[in-house]
Amino acid sequence: MRKLVFVFVLFTSFCFGQNINNYKAVIVPLKFDFIRTNNQYRLCTISKNNLINAGFIVFYANEIIPKEYNDRCELLYYDIVKESVFLATQFHIELKDCSGNLIYKSERGYTKEKDTELAYADALKKAFESVNSLHYKYDKNRVITSEVTLKNEMAPVVVSPVSNAIIEKSTSDLVYAQATQNGYQLVDASPKVVFVLYKTSRSDLYIATKGNSQGVFVQKDNQWFFEYYENEKLVSEKVVVKF
Repeated sequence: MRKLVFVFVLFTSFCFGQNINNYKAVIVPLKFDFIRTNNQYRLCTISKNNLINAGFIVFYANEIIPKEYNDRCELLYYDIVKESVFLATQFHIELKDCSGNLIYKSERGYTKEKDTELAYADALKKAFESVNSLHYKYDKNRVITSEVTLKNEMAPVVVSPVSNAIIEKSTSDLVYAQATQNGYQLVDASPKVVFVLYKTSRSDLYIATKGNSQGVFVQKDNQWFFEYYENEKLVSEKVVVKF
């Protein structure tokens, strides 16, 4: 019996090689891990203004963006990372692609200013010095893995495996979905991250990782399955998940 099997190209290492000029715009979140409320200390506002001054087109994560920027894999995702230092404030800036791969990490911004709001603004300003030195300019002649490319790579290919080629497994423990910037992470009761899911153009299909295994997380007959290859054999693992 002929079966349709999704074939994916692993593109993680490729994404690391992308140049920052390959990306059209930057998405700035409304909150960072080390602050309690949206735009606390005006960090999001300051970030957007600095990115614009550095030449980027910038949108907040809650903005409705123009359709020419709808391909999320043509965008960068901004983050401020606060580093642990004694009696000082130290930041660096990260820009990641649609799969969470690090595309750029800035130099550190450091200050001994004691007032929190002033310290955060000063450290961020210093971190942006290296971003400004990039002289960013979008390159239309880019070579980049976008969602359009992913759609082509995920097109079903007809193969003829024998009837017992699919190894079926079942995960009995319930996992819980937690939304991330690019999809979901599925955690168990401990809570430990078991799966990481990345959105595709379909709501019933995700690119997925579990430990060292990479594959797809797909819904069939109202049930979810993690499908991947192991020793050249397709494994279909049933997963009980609560979204």
